[in-house]
Amino acid sequence: MSRIGKQPVVLPAGVTVNVSKDNVVTVKGPKGELSQLIDRDMIIEVAGSEVLVKRPTDQIRHRAMHGLYRSLVSNLVKGVTEGYVKTMELVGVGFKAANNGNVLDLALGYSHNIIFEIPKELKVTTTTEKGKNPTITIEGSDKQLVGQVCAKLRSLRKPEPYKGKGVKFAGEVLRRKAGKAAGK
Repeated sequence: MSRIGKQPVVLPAGVTVNVSKDNVVTVKGPKGELSQLIDRDMIIEVAGSEVLVKRPTDQIRHRAMHGLYRSLVSNLVKGVTEGYVKTMELVGVGFKAANNGNVLDLALGYSHNIIFEIPKELKVTTTTEKGKNPTITIEGSDKQLVGQVCAKLRSLRKPEPYKGKGVKFAGEVLRRKAGKAAGK
């Protein structure tokens, strides 16, 4: 049995879960409403302040999906109660970030600035302190959307292995390479 799949998802106060006939789980909470389509074979039971995800058989396909859908429901519950926050750093001389609402203006060492529009479901803030790298903080209730936007930002200028310049996650450890060895 799946160790993750058999654990119940505990619902905090103020969170409601509805399961429709076509297996769409809708979670409402203080930070909004999220929904997720669940495979038609999986059984979702709401019992009091817990949500249980059960599988009908021990087929390989059902066992593979059991833990996945339990984790997805758990992420929905956490998203509508606490939300998700990711912080990114811009490492490099002259790298800058500024935001106007949900529009990011990034200077990443190219000949032009990059204008990046953040989805309206997310909230973005930028900070620039003297002596520290500029940071971008992205907040939202949908874990998948927050991660996808951060990955897209990182792909604009991936950190390079020699000096570490680029857009990276805060706390990310980069694999560094040694430069040229002066030889004789």
